[in-house]
Amino acid sequence: MSNLQLIILSCILVTMFPTQGAETIFTKMENCQYRKTDWADGDSFPIVDASGKEMTVRLYSVDCIETQSSEDSDARRLLQQQRYFGIHELGRDFAIARGRAATIFTAAALEKPFTVHTTFADARGDARFKRVYAFVTTANGEDLGTLLIKAGLARAFGVYRSTPDGVSHEELRQRMSDLELQALRRGVGIWEKTNWDKLPEERSQLRKELADLDEAKGNIPSTKNSGKIDLNKASLAELMSIKGVGEITATKIIAARPFKEIDDLRKVQGIGEKTFQKLSPSIEVR
Repeated sequence: MSNLQLIILSCILVTMFPTQGAETIFTKMENCQYRKTDWADGDSFPIVDASGKEMTVRLYSVDCIETQSSEDSDARRLLQQQRYFGIHELGRDFAIARGRAATIFTAAALEKPFTVHTTFADARGDARFKRVYAFVTTANGEDLGTLLIKAGLARAFGVYRSTPDGVSHEELRQRMSDLELQALRRGVGIWEKTNWDKLPEERSQLRKELADLDEAKGNIPSTKNSGKIDLNKASLAELMSIKGVGEITATKIIAARPFKEIDDLRKVQGIGEKTFQKLSPSIEVR
């Protein structure tokens, strides 16, 4: 088959089997540079692309310990991370030091030019810095999120989506969980200081605190304007506050950003017409 015939066939297949919205489209940015700051975390940091444009990226599928807790949201997240790793009794300063270790690890891993794959899905976070979700590949061809989990400096947690090389959302989740289990078994990184006797109690308390937080969401307005949730701007927690939206659906919505109109939500895998009709009164695109 000639190259021309292959191109024609590809066009026909795209027409017959269209991709599922923006979630399948990545922009590949090569020769990016890491920019050191005093606020970066291991999983969230500024980069400069080959054209000199700066942006902040947030890694998919991993969560490093916070490096500061001045804001209420940061302090709450730090507490949750301490409980997850079973290091709560060691104190806030110890946990923050582990977060800074992840920051140092990331800076070292990205010392040479690296590649960023992103759909520019909004990752929220600090209002001063617009963040986008991304996969980051080091100069050695390794996935940064994978390296962080293997080193015991991150947990398999956060927003998941299919990868640029075709690994599915659910398969990525399972792979990251397995890598975390290996790091836990080796006792590396943060896991070296885990109190195994108290870990079940800590995790139980974490689940209770998250449940209490979910219950309180009903009294917190999601937006300042219409009261509806903006699909392009909402955090994971805000999306999960919509009745009928769980963590998996919320992460799929974030991965499919940006949306041009709420009807685009129908293109997200797992959201059928019935689900869309239930959600549509609570959502908008601004």
